[in-house]
Amino acid sequence: MNLWNDPNASVADRVEALLAAMTLEEKVGQLASFWPQPATVSQVAGDVAPMESAMTEGLTWEESIRHGLGHLTRCFGTEPVSVDEGVKRLRDYQRQIVERSRFAIPAIAHEECLTGFTTYGATVYPAAIAWGATFDPGLVEEMAAAIGSDMRAVGIDQGLSPVLDVVRDYRWGRVEESLGEDPYLVGSLGAAYVRGLESAGVVATLKHFAGYSASKAGRNHAPVSIGRRELEDVFLPPFEMAIREGHARSVMNSYADLDGVPVLATAALLTDVLRDRWGFTGTVVSDYGAVPFLALTHRVAEDARAAGVMALGSGLDVELPSTTAYAGLAAAVADGTLDEAYVDRAARRVLRQKIELGMLDPDYDPASLGDSTDLDSPRNRDIARRVAEQSVVLLQNDGVLPLARETRVALVGPCADNPNTFMGCYAFPNHVLARYSDVEDLGIEVPTLLDALSDEVAGEVVHHLGVPVTGEDRHDLEAAVEAAAASDVAVVAVGDLAGLFGLGTSGEGCDAVDLRLPGIQEELVERVLATGTPTVLVVVSGRPYALGAFVDRCAAVVQAFMPGEEGGGALAGVLTGRLNPEGRLPVAVPAHHGGQPGTYLATPLAWYSEGISNLDPRPLFPFGHGIGYTAFDLSDLRLSSETVAPDGTLEVTATVTNVGERAGAEVVQLYLGDPLAQVTRPLKQLVGYVKVRLDAGSSATVTFAVHVDRTSFTGRDGQRIVEPGRIDVMVGRSSEDLPLTGCFEITGDVRVVAEGRVLTTPVRVDR
Repeated sequence: MNLWNDPNASVADRVEALLAAMTLEEKVGQLASFWPQPATVSQVAGDVAPMESAMTEGLTWEESIRHGLGHLTRCFGTEPVSVDEGVKRLRDYQRQIVERSRFAIPAIAHEECLTGFTTYGATVYPAAIAWGATFDPGLVEEMAAAIGSDMRAVGIDQGLSPVLDVVRDYRWGRVEESLGEDPYLVGSLGAAYVRGLESAGVVATLKHFAGYSASKAGRNHAPVSIGRRELEDVFLPPFEMAIREGHARSVMNSYADLDGVPVLATAALLTDVLRDRWGFTGTVVSDYGAVPFLALTHRVAEDARAAGVMALGSGLDVELPSTTAYAGLAAAVADGTLDEAYVDRAARRVLRQKIELGMLDPDYDPASLGDSTDLDSPRNRDIARRVAEQSVVLLQNDGVLPLARETRVALVGPCADNPNTFMGCYAFPNHVLARYSDVEDLGIEVPTLLDALSDEVAGEVVHHLGVPVTGEDRHDLEAAVEAAAASDVAVVAVGDLAGLFGLGTSGEGCDAVDLRLPGIQEELVERVLATGTPTVLVVVSGRPYALGAFVDRCAAVVQAFMPGEEGGGALAGVLTGRLNPEGRLPVAVPAHHGGQPGTYLATPLAWYSEGISNLDPRPLFPFGHGIGYTAFDLSDLRLSSETVAPDGTLEVTATVTNVGERAGAEVVQLYLGDPLAQVTRPLKQLVGYVKVRLDAGSSATVTFAVHVDRTSFTGRDGQRIVEPGRIDVMVGRSSEDLPLTGCFEITGDVRVVAEGRVLTTPVRVDR
């Protein structure tokens, strides 16, 4: 037996033995990929993604596998295939790869999995922004473990999720793919997702590293002009948490350029930060087409081959989705343009991952890869239901909700009876099926709000479209208004329809000019409000929309962030009171349409300054906000000490009491503020949270263990420091509802914080 096939030998010894036996071309083959393309697409002509040819017009299949292959791209997720057909294809591709490799090395098969396994007939879970609204890492981890087990069952090795970009501009189309506007929320939930996916044996891929969501004007792929401090203190922490706390094994680069330098050409990020500072040992894979983009769009490389050399030298290991730029690596080594040591470095990481996945073990058999399985099982649907139920946010309510059982309801709006509006842009029905006009079956059952509400309300539910998501079709508008006028309550369901690159109102490449509801939906809202009928506004969207123009005239407002295939029941349950709303806002809801409303993570000059500017950036509903059908009181703030050393820990304790008449959940949120520092600091920043469920009349004590590292920031000289002085403590229900306040003093001298700092705030709940 060859050493590299011996499962009893150390991984390092197996890797080095195999690497030493390989030719240059075979090592380069491990850095390459291939994307099998569908023969026909019946609806969309031309490229689906911008410059798609740069991603797919690489080496042929025979050329790709001649010396072995690193990755196999989306055998399930490129076109609608059954589980059996997908498994059959994957087995056949892997068999050919293994047969052509001198060392019988299969490829890593990867798929998208942001709203569940992106394939036909698989469960569509709520969009990532809805996970943020749950404020529940345990639930997110459970969901990810289910996603991973389904992928592993059919032979998939790597998932291209989660997205850890911190939202900075709500106009950005990929807000729906993110987890929110706070680094700690994004990092803690992202790490939970990673733990779940990795627990099933599937490699989790963090994206998009880093700074992607700060693009100018919220435009996809646009330049990013953030400083080092914002990068270090806002954008990097979620990735560090997912690596240190979640143990992610792969990272994907951002398409963006930071201050004029593309991330893919930045060794300071891909090597210095990831490898040298954080100790990351996994693989860095390219976002699709990102390597040739160094020549085509960034124009920092002369041609594709030069782009490949540049990316490899910076720390990129694998080019996805097909081999284009990396096809020239061997020639670059031969003519002295590239040091072979860079090829060895990347190949070593890929081979290590394959050995860890068992791909070089003697019992690995490509013919036995995968099996037929139910990708939309009752287990999956139960998890999808619970995530959806916990993600629905009740923003305001004058008492009209819960709906009385005998109420006559006019249900109008484009999100009332269109199942696709419940799903994100990486859900298979919106991501792929939208291109196939001849495939009418979504592959899964998705009850709409109309279906679910009709089942739960005893009174008549009258439905009209009113207006579509986009366009100016008013043919059903008058009928919708008349139905509202004749009803006891009007429920107006408005929002988004996700798609890709302009084919939707939310999603990748679907950026917004401003934060008005798409199309003429605001006209529908205004017309229904004018009837005088109590109106419940239900927003089903991938981003927050400005509601200030009419929210004061709404009887209630509900926000649902693309709640997935079980979203209809979740929304109906909240409207009827079967469910007590538990969701909290992971992004604020702005008051005005604005050009670029800011997030809550604001320094003093970024917040409201009376008399300095006529523009008020404060939101209509703040980050962390959400109410229910019961009420909670927060009391008895206690700090274990008034002073703490610059490397110490203190406890922050508060009591939460359900003072209402039914069981419910409160998300207790802990914020810190640094009122005097050597650089401008956020007015407040979330450092801990916990969801506490309580019966009516019961109480619990919540205790946060706050290490002083949680106050650290990037100082003037670029080093992370803990600075002595006062730290304000705030505990409450949102970033603007903070009834409990106190402070402590950090004593001693400025402390430079070494790598490996404390990234989390453990919390204990005593009932």
